[in-house]
Amino acid sequence: MNLIWLLLRESWASAIASLVTGSISGASAAGIIAIVNATLNETPLPQTLLVGGFVFLCLVQFVTRIASQILLSHLGNGISLKLRILLSQRILASSLRHLEEIGAPTLMASLTEDITSITTAIVIIPFFCGNIAIVVGCVIYLGLLSWKVLLIFLVTLFFSIFIIQFLQLKGFAALQSVRKEQDRLFAHYKTLTEGIKELKLHGDRRQAFLKEDLKLTAISLRNQQVAGEKFFAVGASVANTLLFLGVGVLLFILPSIQTVSIAIISSYVLTLIYLNNYLTGILQFLPGLSRAKIALDKIDRLGLQLEENAENPVTSTNNFNSSWQSLQLKEVTHSYRGEKEDRGFILGKINLSFTAGELVFIVGGNGSGKSTLAKLITGLYIPESGKIILDRQPINDENRDRYRDYFTAVFSDFYLFDRLLGLNDIDARAKEYLEKLQLDRKVKIVDGVLSTTDLSQGQRKRLALLTAYLEDRSIYLFDEWASDQDPIFKKTFYKELLPELKSKGKTVFVISHDDRYFEVADRIIKLDYGQVVEDRYL
Repeated sequence: MNLIWLLLRESWASAIASLVTGSISGASAAGIIAIVNATLNETPLPQTLLVGGFVFLCLVQFVTRIASQILLSHLGNGISLKLRILLSQRILASSLRHLEEIGAPTLMASLTEDITSITTAIVIIPFFCGNIAIVVGCVIYLGLLSWKVLLIFLVTLFFSIFIIQFLQLKGFAALQSVRKEQDRLFAHYKTLTEGIKELKLHGDRRQAFLKEDLKLTAISLRNQQVAGEKFFAVGASVANTLLFLGVGVLLFILPSIQTVSIAIISSYVLTLIYLNNYLTGILQFLPGLSRAKIALDKIDRLGLQLEENAENPVTSTNNFNSSWQSLQLKEVTHSYRGEKEDRGFILGKINLSFTAGELVFIVGGNGSGKSTLAKLITGLYIPESGKIILDRQPINDENRDRYRDYFTAVFSDFYLFDRLLGLNDIDARAKEYLEKLQLDRKVKIVDGVLSTTDLSQGQRKRLALLTAYLEDRSIYLFDEWASDQDPIFKKTFYKELLPELKSKGKTVFVISHDDRYFEVADRIIKLDYGQVVEDRYL
């Protein structure tokens, strides 16, 4: 995809209007220089015509330049808005496993750096088109003065273009490397912000991260950036120098070869000097346009990846019963390989059946597959083989989104929203739960907005639990929820909150290491390296 096609696809009428007005602005500027040359060379044209034409072209250039910029500003920012929303929609629609493989830094780089590059490039397009129009207009004017002299100029110009094109290809390749380094740098920023406590506690780790990861990547990014801009700068300097050499040929060599009037030479010299700024401007815009092309290609590839791994929206009209009876996992497997692992982790084959109203503890050592099983049960991971069946109805692409609506969960790496999104008229209920969770003195909820989320991890988990209560789904899942709670509230969770949910007919899955509270469960399922090694009722 290129920028022009992107503009035309967004609004062909606005894009064409902007490009036309930008071109008219450039052509008007070329006309102004023609009138200036004609006046300086004492043309026989009437003075009133020259003055009128000069004023008219100044007004046209002024109006069309503004119109072109305003049109493309609206168009560019509209495209940025659509790209942000489209990427966000595709991220939300893509499978969780695929998003984990892409990684948050890559997604953030596209949502920020890439879209900013595209917006910046769209804004400069009017100037770019205007400069090109000025160059074309001046070349036409020079041709009208003397086609023989123009031929000499065009030979110089095409020679410049050949050299510049070679340098631009080198610069473009360097800027592509810059974009790859930006992904790595975003990953290091993520480490810097999320691992700040661990970095502060370990001096050697902090220095190694700074010198071996962050600094080396930043240096590589700088070097590639400088290399790319160097090629573009050399190209601009080549064009500038060759243009002045062309002026030198006109002044010192051409008169000795062929008789050319002083008026034509002076017009050529004045026009070429005038063109210098605009040709340089065109070349200065090229790095920004190149970055935009790289960004567009990156967004295209990411968009295609997300689209290929998108989950189908809800299209089935076959809704589940509001009160389900049985949930089964039949021969379910899931596998993935870590970046530095020779062997992939495999969960399954899993064969489990659950009935509504059960309180189930899922236990096992670290890396045994507890969280993976939880994501399979909730529909966040799609089984590679086997089936998940709810009340004899297999879960598939058509009904998976509807199936997920049965669940509310607080995962170990939960995210706490500062608003109770998707919940209406719940302030009174929220206040009741704040008191139950002993948060009423720290947090207030007004119109669904939390007064603060700047709390301890244990308190933040209580707020996440509050959201789960308010969602009032039929199945609850808690992943190591009590691990950050004090002993008193941990006991409250196991002895009061879980039995209360069960008494309301809720099905509850609890991933836990707290063996002293296993007696609360109806059933314990133990995993060991992806296999169910124990499944017993208490």
